[in-house]
Amino acid sequence: MNRPANSASFKTHSILFAALALCANVAAAQTPSQPSAQPTRRIVVSVPDRKLALLEGDRVIKIYDVAVGATVSPSPSGEFQIVQRLENPTYYKPGVVIGPGANNPLGPRWIGLNVKGFGIHGTNHPDSIGKNASHGCIRLRNHDIEDLFARVQVGDRVSFVAERTGEVARLFGPAPNRNQANETLQAKYEVPATHEIEQQGNR
Repeated sequence: MNRPANSASFKTHSILFAALALCANVAAAQTPSQPSAQPTRRIVVSVPDRKLALLEGDRVIKIYDVAVGATVSPSPSGEFQIVQRLENPTYYKPGVVIGPGANNPLGPRWIGLNVKGFGIHGTNHPDSIGKNASHGCIRLRNHDIEDLFARVQVGDRVSFVAERTGEVARLFGPAPNRNQANETLQAKYEVPATHEIEQQGNR
């Protein structure tokens, strides 16, 4: 008397296993393939050229004119990473607080790096662009920093290059005019970049 029940049970289990296998095959067939990884974006700043290139892989996406550190407060050289992105930052220094707006020395965007006190930002002195003018940070015109900010993210690599190299020559072309190489402009309200990032981090 148990045989018919066992036989029926065996049939039921067989049908269930077949159905499960079919569902698994259909699900596998319908699973979309994983998208390929996005090309890595990287910023290269040439201090002697006073220019910034945004790369995707080996392809140049855009080149921007920048201001770099003055002779007495040069921009650092080396490999860094973006660790912070702030829209409409507030500027702080002892006794001075300047909110977002036309008078803000940081401009409309701050891109903070993993080296204490340094970042890439806008400016309230666009006449400083193309010169050795900051306390080490990289400045862009405000419309340029907004454009760059939208194209990068936390984790992207940033290279500050203090001397012309093969890569710099490939990206930016011939060396800049020597008569302009040492041009310096100290912008009003600019303070050492250590204040900039420390205070921004405490907002």
